[in-house]
Amino acid sequence: MKTTFKILTAICLFILLTRTGVYAQGCVAIRSTGGICEMNEHPDSTTTNGYWLFNSNDRYYKSFRHFVGKAEQYQRFTLHNNVINKVFTQDNSLTRIFNNRWSATFDMPFADNSRSQVSSGTRFSTHSFGVGDISVTGFYWLFNPAKATKANIQVGLGIKFATGASNYQDYFLNGATGARTLGPVDQSIQLGDGGTGISFNMNTYYNFTHSFGLYGNFFYLSNPRDVNQTLRSATPASATTIAATGDVLSVPDQYLIRFGAGLAVKKFNFSLGVRDDCLPVHDLVGGSDGFRRPGYIISAEPGITYEFKNIALYAYVPIAIIRDRTQSVPDIRTTEITGVYTHGDAAFADYVVNVGITVKF
Repeated sequence: MKTTFKILTAICLFILLTRTGVYAQGCVAIRSTGGICEMNEHPDSTTTNGYWLFNSNDRYYKSFRHFVGKAEQYQRFTLHNNVINKVFTQDNSLTRIFNNRWSATFDMPFADNSRSQVSSGTRFSTHSFGVGDISVTGFYWLFNPAKATKANIQVGLGIKFATGASNYQDYFLNGATGARTLGPVDQSIQLGDGGTGISFNMNTYYNFTHSFGLYGNFFYLSNPRDVNQTLRSATPASATTIAATGDVLSVPDQYLIRFGAGLAVKKFNFSLGVRDDCLPVHDLVGGSDGFRRPGYIISAEPGITYEFKNIALYAYVPIAIIRDRTQSVPDIRTTEITGVYTHGDAAFADYVVNVGITVKF
């Protein structure tokens, strides 16, 4: 039985991303909700005392390609007025494995973000730095791991607290006058969304052999709060924007779907999958008012892990295939009010880099 679980450990290094975060690739502000955990979370049935896992995950991306729907706005490069976001997030999570069925995770993200934009031909940057939204999640394997050695399903339920600043401010430049005005930074680099949310997780796998298997992950964060009262801009909004509720920031839901295959080769573990990161137009619970940049990114996601003793090192690089900035609720309302079709844009990255370390103790 112990040999079986050592084999399952290698497979689960790919797939048991029970702290899987939803990682935006630009102005579609899908925030980090946890670091990737790469150690064995499918313990031996004889485990009685449990153990701890500490994971530190570093994420970086640079978004600079503008899209309206699925159409890239190439003219932004020609005019040199494209927005450039640089986002670095470090997720630190601590997991307690209680036994072979139950576990719980505490996650605290830190972010260092910048946004470069143009005003009247002059480029300037705004920044944000600090703690993001902290989350606590409990997990449970539906089937007894001692018996379900070929396949299993893990479910999780968590709470995300509004600990990250949703009204972080910096100075904006007026390129025409040279004046600087203090105001809230763009939604894409705010540290938090301003809402307390409930998350649901589901992780599953199916092993064909001792070294090859399939995985699947699903994550949904529901934010019942409608808007967080942070103004989109320090500049007074127009009557139409206010009527469409586009003057204040929304507190949106978000979700992630992942699936793929993993292969274990000695101490190395290789995976290749597809992921869909999405910020929906409409929330599952509560209103969908306020400014948001809804959309989704479908990516190919290669990954590699190297494990030795009680430490695992890993790297995952989702590469964008399809980027779609969908029409928001304020866009739809503005279209109805003015009679002119309105569809905002968003800046996306080509890829995201995730590297980290997990320590078992």
